[in-house]
Amino acid sequence: MRSARFRRTRRAGAVALVSALTLTALAACGTSSSDDGGGAEGSGSSDPSAPLDPKTKVTITIDCMPPAAKAAELKEWKEDVAEFNKTYPNVTIEGRSTPGQCLEPPRFTAMLKAKSQPDVFYTYFTDLAQVLDNDGAADISGYVNDKTVPLLKDIDPNVLGSLKHEGKLYGLPTSNYTMGLLINRRLFEQAGLDPDSPPRTWDEVRAAAKKIAGLGKGIAGFGEYSAGNTGGWHFTAQMYSLGGDIVDASGRKAAFNNELGKQVAENLHAMRWEDDSMGQTQLLKWGDLQKQIATDKLGMFLAAPDDIAYMVQQLGAKYENFGMGPIPGGKNTLAGGNNYMIKQGISGDKIKAAVAWLNFKNLTVGKGQFDWARAKADGLPVGVPQPNFWLNESKAKDDAARAEHATMPVANFKTFMDNPVPGKAEPPKAQEIYKVLDNVMSGILTNRNADVGKLLSTAEVQVNQVLANQ
Repeated sequence: MRSARFRRTRRAGAVALVSALTLTALAACGTSSSDDGGGAEGSGSSDPSAPLDPKTKVTITIDCMPPAAKAAELKEWKEDVAEFNKTYPNVTIEGRSTPGQCLEPPRFTAMLKAKSQPDVFYTYFTDLAQVLDNDGAADISGYVNDKTVPLLKDIDPNVLGSLKHEGKLYGLPTSNYTMGLLINRRLFEQAGLDPDSPPRTWDEVRAAAKKIAGLGKGIAGFGEYSAGNTGGWHFTAQMYSLGGDIVDASGRKAAFNNELGKQVAENLHAMRWEDDSMGQTQLLKWGDLQKQIATDKLGMFLAAPDDIAYMVQQLGAKYENFGMGPIPGGKNTLAGGNNYMIKQGISGDKIKAAVAWLNFKNLTVGKGQFDWARAKADGLPVGVPQPNFWLNESKAKDDAARAEHATMPVANFKTFMDNPVPGKAEPPKAQEIYKVLDNVMSGILTNRNADVGKLLSTAEVQVNQVLANQ
């Protein structure tokens, strides 16, 4: 799936290796200025906490260099390597690119098991346990400080926390997301609703959905998933929004067969069957709701901000047609993201070079991925409120730059940005649990006579079995 959420969560257990196209700096892409193809090391400090010595000569391999099909992103990658090499002329960056989606799940799992991952490899926040189970990532705690990553204090500690285990740091973030309520502004206006004030409670969502569905013409007011593990994913999001949970604090027992779980299920059942505000077509998965809202057939659904860029770039929609508010309920919101980890067993000099590159490329306001002026000039979307892990002065500077160079009306996201909801990570064994909870969602949305209590009880037993098999 293309979804950012599912790029970050859909690691599977299949073991089929997809060969990666390794593009070295000079020969293939011009992504480095160093002549050292062998990666000989030297001139490095033995102190892990010290920044990389510019004289250090080292080669590092880095995953997920943009493929040729993403011309603008690849151009920026090459530019960033050239700029990086002005400070570190003896570091050779070997970028690895995979046709299609970066790091398909089978390839990722196979690499970990074979210990064949690059020195700097791309992961999702939910991958930490799998990586550590395979002894795949180095503990970089001693290498990351305010000298090697000057803006470290301005990175959301919840984001960094997702990359830690037992107090040790195993990665650095590139992006993060929190889920909110994505709306079709045109349909809101046609239904007499204020698009600058999206619903903030589930009762308000239900009322707004009725008005939007009342427009007729096959328009649904609110949409939900119920297939391909996406239904369980969104059931989790709704539980979080009300302050509930899917798994208890021990990580060993289901925690959704309760009054909050019934509230989520019964509200959706009522919207579907009493209000007729969710449309006739169900068993939807990622991509279906995006198509509906992009063609003015859906008023709202839960999503992360980058869905908007996808709909504009891939579905021909217009930025101005969309807006976002915080997730209704507002207790917690499903959060996730992606990052890079550094391979276990590589040298200290390579780790330092990797941290220096990741700091330059992904963790410096105004440079690398946060060079919004360049992104706009290159025709890339600017203004989507993610990555959104900055705090304090860094956040103020980055927000101002996004607004200055925006390619979309950033005011449409103001309610979402001004009312942040605490992010909460996915449950353990997320995909297996989501598969079970798909049955709850599909039962609610396809059966007028669904027994909510029975659906939740059956799912509870099955999820407890999943958790017992950890």
